[in-house]
Amino acid sequence: MNHKGNKKFGRKVLVEEMILDWNLEAAKILANLIVMGGGILARAVVQAYRQALTNASKNGVAQETIQNTIRRASKAMTEQEARQILGVTEEAPWEEIVKKYDRLFENNAKNGSFYLQSKVHRAKECLEAIHQGKNPGTPS
Repeated sequence: MNHKGNKKFGRKVLVEEMILDWNLEAAKILANLIVMGGGILARAVVQAYRQALTNASKNGVAQETIQNTIRRASKAMTEQEARQILGVTEEAPWEEIVKKYDRLFENNAKNGSFYLQSKVHRAKECLEAIHQGKNPGTPS
């Protein structure tokens, strides 16, 4: 009886080893499929991007986008927008404009908003040009 039990135990170990070997092989195959699939997907994305760039340049979309960007960047700030940003009226004296500018610029420097600082600075520049145009020779 003891001998028979060992034989049964031996078969069980053999079956477990076969299952383990099969699982390892399946894992290797799955890993290879994932790696190959990832490579194929990456190549397809790169190829599609290149094709999109080629199509865009043929259609003039790239040039149009560049022109629109240049137009938006070169668009000057209006006096009304500058006054809204600084929170001043048309009757505000230059000293009030400078005080508002200093306060807003400093507040945005503390909070780290470079974008808002830039807007405040552009608003001051716009109003400064208008002020100097109305009062030539006046230092700012």
